[in-house]
Amino acid sequence: YGKNTIKFLRLHREGKKHFVKEVEVCTHIRLTSAQEYLEENNSLVIPTDTIKNIVLVLAQKNGIPTLEQFAIDICKHFMTTFYQVAYVKAYVQEVPWQRLHENGVPHIHSFICVPDGIRFCEAELCRNGPLLVFAGIKDLKLMKTTQSGFEGFYKNEHTTLPERSDRVLCGELFCKWSYGECRNFDFDCIWYTNKIRECILEAFSGPPDSGEYSPSYQKTVNRIQMLILSNVSQVQVIEVILNNIYFEVIDMKNLGLTNDKEVLIPVETPYGSCTCTLGRKKFLEA
Repeated sequence: YGKNTIKFLRLHREGKKHFVKEVEVCTHIRLTSAQEYLEENNSLVIPTDTIKNIVLVLAQKNGIPTLEQFAIDICKHFMTTFYQVAYVKAYVQEVPWQRLHENGVPHIHSFICVPDGIRFCEAELCRNGPLLVFAGIKDLKLMKTTQSGFEGFYKNEHTTLPERSDRVLCGELFCKWSYGECRNFDFDCIWYTNKIRECILEAFSGPPDSGEYSPSYQKTVNRIQMLILSNVSQVQVIEVILNNIYFEVIDMKNLGLTNDKEVLIPVETPYGSCTCTLGRKKFLEA
C-alpha cells in the first residue's frame, strides 16, 4: 500500500539564480506482516498521510539532486526508519520545465514548460536485498512524414490493409531502462551527457539531411534499443513501447481536388502497439 500522486515544486536558490523541480511521487511499501489485512490489527501500518509528509520532508532537507537520487533517498529512509517495512518502491516523474532564454541569454528565474517527454525513475529496495534503479521517458510523441513503410506482411482472407512503401510514421513512446544493482552513478550525467533522449530521436529519425528508412514500427523500436545499449554502458535492460498513431489520407475526389498526402486525419482508435524488452546477454544470464 502507499501514497500516490504526491505533487510539489522544489525551489532551490543560488543567489539571484533559481532552479526548479516539479515532481509527482508515488511511494509504496510492503510490511513484514499482513495482520492489518487478516486480523484487523493496524499497529504496524504507517498511515499514507505520514508517507506523504516524509516525502515532503525529504525534499525539504535533501533537495532533489537528481530524480533517481531522490527515489533512492525515499527507499533508504523507509527501510532504515521502520523495522516493519520489508519492501519499498518509489516512483518519481518530473514536469518538463526548462529555463527560459531571451535573445540567447538564460533567464535567472523564469521557466517554460515544454511537452517533449516526461522523465521518470523508480527505485526498489528489499530488506537484505540489492537497491535497483530504473529510469525512463514517457509521453514522447514522434513523427516522420516519409522514409517509412510496411510491406511483405502475412496475409489471409481477413487482411484488408494495403502495403505501403511511403507513409507517415507517428507514435507515442514509452521507454524504461534498468541500471541493475545501483552503483554510484551520476544519473544526470547519464541523462544529459550521454543524451539518452537524443539517442531515441536519432534512432527514430535517422540522419537530418536524409533520414533512415523504417520498414516497420518493430524495427524502429529495435533501433532505439540498440543505439542506447551501444552508447550508454550503464544501461543493462531496456523496454520500449511505441503506441502507433495512424493518419489516413482524406479522399477529396468528390470535392474536385487531388489530395497527394497533404491533408490527413488521425485515427483515434483502435491503435497498434509494439513492445520489446532488450538486454545485455551477460546481465540477462545472471
